[in-house]
Order: sequence, then structure tokens, then C-alpha cells
Amino acid sequence: MRRASTLASSVLSRTLTPTLHEGGALSTINHRFLLVALYSTTSNTGSSHSRRIFNPFSSSLGVAGALVSAAAAASLSQDVLAKEPPLAELVPKEVVLYQYEACPFCNKVKAYLDYYDIPYKVVEVNPISKKEIKWSDYKKVPILVVDGEQLVDSSAIIDKLRNKIHGKEIVESASDKDDDEEIKWRRWVDNHLVHVLSPNIYRNTSEALESFDYITSNGNFSFTEKITVKYAGAAAMYFVSKKLKKKYNITDERAALYEAAETWVDALNGREFLGGSKPNLADLAVFGVLRPIRYLRSGRDMVEQTRIGDWYTRMENAVGESARIKA
Repeated sequence: MRRASTLASSVLSRTLTPTLHEGGALSTINHRFLLVALYSTTSNTGSSHSRRIFNPFSSSLGVAGALVSAAAAASLSQDVLAKEPPLAELVPKEVVLYQYEACPFCNKVKAYLDYYDIPYKVVEVNPISKKEIKWSDYKKVPILVVDGEQLVDSSAIIDKLRNKIHGKEIVESASDKDDDEEIKWRRWVDNHLVHVLSPNIYRNTSEALESFDYITSNGNFSFTEKITVKYAGAAAMYFVSKKLKKKYNITDERAALYEAAETWVDALNGREFLGGSKPNLADLAVFGVLRPIRYLRSGRDMVEQTRIGDWYTRMENAVGESARIKA
């Protein structure tokens, strides 16, 4: 336990000025065990646009949102297939997701795979050693390996996978107006929504411990690492969340969360989904990012205090059962 004590003392004594990257580490807080708490998001220099929990630094809160390139933007469309498997000849033979269970950007990829019933295996990455991804030059999650091809960055993964399994006719059928709306809200997820989550789930000591209890119960940790991460991580992230509030000009974290939820409901404009009668990629992105907090206190409060609950329930029903292949 000497190592745990040293890590905790070092973390709590540092000045916390986080830099966020999708599925990556916190630049100032360089103790890897904190990665489990820092969900992932996309980088501003990257591609478009990370019953689980959220990570403020590992990827854009886990978090810094990435913008879509012109080519990627052209690949996004509003028309979405029904929840059914793609044509058999287009379904990848082997899909493996390297993830943190609590990472919202990993959950975004899983929401897409689940919605389209694309079978996939999961490799849970230890955020301290990262030994499961030592084979890759890319040291963040999610990493999706599709028939031997490595795909990285949650939004880029979805764009590339979509083109592989749905073909060009889906892309070409989109109208400019629908395309722009979907792109706008996918960016909003990575550039705004994710920034609101961490200050909420680590708002106080009890909520921080609740979050880390989930993280350590579902992550890939040794017994000693679980104890270290749960208590030292929860303490550190409680203080980090205060820094994040200041960084993103958040005065009242719950009010900011509720406002984000209401903003999304307003964007639906009376539709069942942003995609109309079926979810589009923006629906799946919001749903995926929120899944980690839905059944934490912050997520329960969000559903009770805003209008987002009905949409979220529709999304749960639309996405359906997981397509994950059990080991």
C-alpha cells in the first residue's frame, strides 16, 4: 500500500490544470490510475468530433472536441437504417473494441455497434499499465480493430465503419440541411456536453465515491489498484472537478447539466429523434456519452429535473440489447 499512499499524496499536492485528449491521459496529472476517471473525448485537431461513468480528461472531458474535416463532413448523413444488421456480405468478420468500460466515448462506439447489431468482442484495458494496447502506437481508447484494421478516435471510427458497412448510397442520399444538423450536434456533444459531465459526477465526495465505485467494479484492475483508484482517485477528481468548473465557466454544475439536457430536447423540436422516426449519428452520440452517468445520482437528477427522460427511454429501446460477444 506504500505505492498507493505515494500516488495519492503526489496527486493531491499537484496543481491541477488538465489537458484533455480522447481516451488519453491527463497531461498535468500524469498518474495513470486517474485515467479511469477521465472519460475520453476527441481532440480539437482530430477528426469529427470516448450504467457507466465519465472521464473529464482522457479524451475531451475524457474531453476536447474535434471538428469534422471537409471529407468527414461529407460522409455524415441524416438518413439512418432501421435497427437491423447490415447486409451479411458487408458485416465485418471480426470486430474487437479496446476500451475502458466507463469511458463515454467508448460507449459512443458501442451505441453504434449495438444499434446496428454488429457483433464485437471487448478487451478491457487496464488504465494504469495499458498492457492490452502495447501492440499499438496509439495509446488511447477507444481502439476498434475491424478485420485486422485499426481505427481510432470515436467519431472517426463511426464514420469509417459506417462507410464500410452501409456503402456510398447512404452518404449520397443525405440533404445538405439534414447533414449540417447532424454534424452540428455531433460537434456539440464533444465540444460542450462532455465538459459538463465531470463537474457533476465528482460534484461532492459522496458522488465522487459513487462514480469510482462503479469504475473500479467494472474496470480492469488488480485488488490493490482498485483500492488506490477508488479512494485516491475520488479525492483527486473531487478537486479536479472544481478546476473544470472554472476552466469551462460553470457556476452551477447541476444547472449546466440540466441546461444541456433541455438544449438537446429543444433540438429535437417535437421529433422522436433528431433523425426523425429513427436515431441518427447525433442521437447515438448523445446517448452513448450519457450512458455512463444515467444511473448515477447526477444522471438520475437529470432525468427527474428535465424533459430528456422520454427521449432517453426511446433510445434505450431503439438501441436494444448489446451486440457484444460474451467471452
